[in-house]
Parts: sequence; C-alpha cells; structure tokens
Amino acid sequence: MNREERIKFALSIATDTKEYIMGCGASAQAPEVFKRFFPDKRALIVADVHTWPILGEKVSRLFLDEGIPVTTFIIEEEEFHAEWKYVEQVDAQLAAHPGSVLVSVGSGVINDLCKLSSYHHGQSFLTLPTAASVDGYSSFGASITFEGAKQTFSCPAPIAILADMTVIAAAPKEMTAAGYADLAAKVPAGAEWMISDFVGTESIHPDAWHVLQDYLDDFLAHPAEVAAGNPEAISDVFEGLTLSGFAMQAARSSRPASCCDHLFSHILDMTEHRCHGKLQSHGFQVAIGTLTMCAVFDRLFKLDLTQLDIDACVTTWPSLEEEQQRARDLFKDFPAPMLGYNEITKKYAPFEEVRKELSKLKREWPAFKAKLQGQVYSYDKMKALLKAAGAPYEPEQIGLSLARLKDMFPLVQLMRFRYNVLDLAKRGGFYDAIVDPLFAEGGPFAL
Repeated sequence: MNREERIKFALSIATDTKEYIMGCGASAQAPEVFKRFFPDKRALIVADVHTWPILGEKVSRLFLDEGIPVTTFIIEEEEFHAEWKYVEQVDAQLAAHPGSVLVSVGSGVINDLCKLSSYHHGQSFLTLPTAASVDGYSSFGASITFEGAKQTFSCPAPIAILADMTVIAAAPKEMTAAGYADLAAKVPAGAEWMISDFVGTESIHPDAWHVLQDYLDDFLAHPAEVAAGNPEAISDVFEGLTLSGFAMQAARSSRPASCCDHLFSHILDMTEHRCHGKLQSHGFQVAIGTLTMCAVFDRLFKLDLTQLDIDACVTTWPSLEEEQQRARDLFKDFPAPMLGYNEITKKYAPFEEVRKELSKLKREWPAFKAKLQGQVYSYDKMKALLKAAGAPYEPEQIGLSLARLKDMFPLVQLMRFRYNVLDLAKRGGFYDAIVDPLFAEGGPFAL
C-alpha cells in the first residue's frame, strides 16, 4: 500500500477519528474542518508557551478570519508532564466557556489533556500536532499521572487530525528523535503482544496488528535522515506514530503500542526523574526501555525452553498472597504504594494455568522462538538505529544509572496487569537467566 491507501485503511478501522489530513500547510484547513464537525461552536485553543508562537497564534487568526469565535488557554510552564492538575485546568476552561470545543495545538501532553477533558464534557476535539514526538495524537486513551501513578484513562481520540508537516518537520530535533524512539518501541512491544496471544491472555487484533506492523520496518529504516531533518523521513515517522494510534483505536487498548518498554518510562515519570535538572521526554525514556527489552529478548533466545522442568516450576510457583506481599514490599516507598498489589491481583495465574502455559511453551518453543526472532531487533541493531536517529542509546544519557535500571525490573514486571515477557519468565523459572546477565561482566549494562 502507498501512504494514501494506508491512511484510508487506518481510518476505516478507527473508531473515533473521521478525518486525517497530513501535508505541508495542512493547518490552513483547520477552520473548514472545525466548522464541518463543530458548527456554531466556539474554539477553545489549548497550547503552551512553545507551541503558541509556533502554530497556535496562526490557528487563532485563521479561525477569527473565518468568523469562528476563539478563546485561548496557554500553559505557561516551561516544562511539564501530563498530570491530573492540568486536566483540571482544561476542564475549568471548558466549564467557564459553554459551547466551546477544544483545539489542541501542541505535542503529546497537550493532546492528552485535551483528549481526557473533552471526554469529561461528552464531546470530541480537533488536534494540530506540532512535532513527530509521540503516537498519542491518534490513540484511544490518555496517559496521565493521577494520585502518583501513571494511568491510561479510557477516552476517545480526536475526531480530526491536521498534521502540518511544515511545522512538524521544523520541530526541535530532540522531539523528532523522541518520536522515532516511541515508534521503535513497537518492535519489542509487538513481540510481547505475540507472547500474550500465545499464552491466551490477550489475543492479537488482526487489523490493529497489520495497520502498523506490516510497515514498521520501513518507517524505521532511515534514522540518519530523520536526524538530518529530511522531511520525507520525518513524514514516515509521523505516519508510523499515527498508524500506531489508529491501531489503539481499533483494539480499544494501548496493547498494540506498548508493553514493558513504556513501563520503564512510566516509573521515571512517577518518580519525577530528571537529568541535569530537567525532566526527560517520554520518547527519550522509552528509548532506553526499548533498548533494554531488546537485550532481554537476546537473552531469551539463548535459552532452550524445550528443557523446561514444568513440575518444578509449578511446585515453586508462589501463591497469590505471596505475590501480593512481594508487591507490597517492592512498592512500599513508591509514589503509588498499592500499584503493584492491585495489578498483580488482576493478572495472577493459578497453578493449573501456569502448567498449561508452560506445557505449550515447552512443546512449541522452536517454532515460536523463530516467530519472535522475526519480530524483535537485536540489542545491537536497535542501539545503532537509536544512535543514528539522535535518540539516547545508553541509560546514562538520560541520567539513569545502571544500578537503578536493574532495580526497576521487578517493578516493571508487576506494575501493570498486561501480560509481559517477564511474567512468562517468572512462571517458567528463567527470569534470572534473562535479566541478571544484562548487568554482569560482558553484558550490555555491565555494572
């Protein structure tokens, strides 16, 4: 399929978004699109101090020229994450201006704030992205920190997306590199979805899989051109991110786009991690999570799981109460101390289920291993791609020590009900075999 055909198919499986316009100068069509979907409504433009002069002010003028009344809300802070207090601020703006519809002008945080706030008010919204930095523009759900925990709140994607590639291609290179890393995360995330499908906990949604995974290698193939600011290479990255969001719409879940790779980032967000005093972008944190998971899969592929001692695994499998206590201990000093307890309670498997999963794994490992190897990039390949794209490729580049990276693994395994490769490793008794060597002498993160 060419780009036009891919977008047409993506819109056909999307549940929320009805229009997607991508191209140089696409923002000029904002008034016409707004009038079509929201006739006789006031536009409430939400931007920040960076995106207002880049695009927000222009969009405001375009609306006013077309007779659309406009109110603006600009978040004045220089740096911020998607936190609940900002959702409340946007909610308050909508409440104060009845009959208004949100117009998001910004990157992923602004989009998620508008997405959740629009849902709170029973309406959709229009989004104008300013950077190829995340896949959230077109995704179902908003990732917001609430009561200390990073949570994905169910809410519809925007009804229309206008991607002005003149603006997006001119975004800071770090933002585009972050978007490249977020797109690269779909490689190991896809493998973890395959594992979940294999054990029967979360089946692959065919349309949600093929809309992105069929083209993912091509979208990631030109990292140096992305770093150089090549508009076509950046368009590929942005298209891939958008297709990822459409996949999430079709699946009504973030499963097509993330797994353990993103959980490392969520932990850093929740603990307000900084490097040289600055918050790190979602994409830069995900870059390290993605690279780490590729290293995990490298270790997994060295194992001969046809030799699993299933009886021993089942005999030593902890009870739910033991796992809940482990979660309490691990998360006791975490901003959300009950997070691990709540999530492991949802995904705990009884003995008979563990035996069933491991029996299938032992029986079908050679063929399944080959499928996984066809999906996942090696650590070395992923590192080279991230480096060429200008994204972080060593934990220290985002201020993350190797010791802390190792300490994050137990939290990552427990902090979400979504089945992951570390869950499989725990059940199969090979968790230490795929984690410990990463930090041993000769490993990619040797301490």
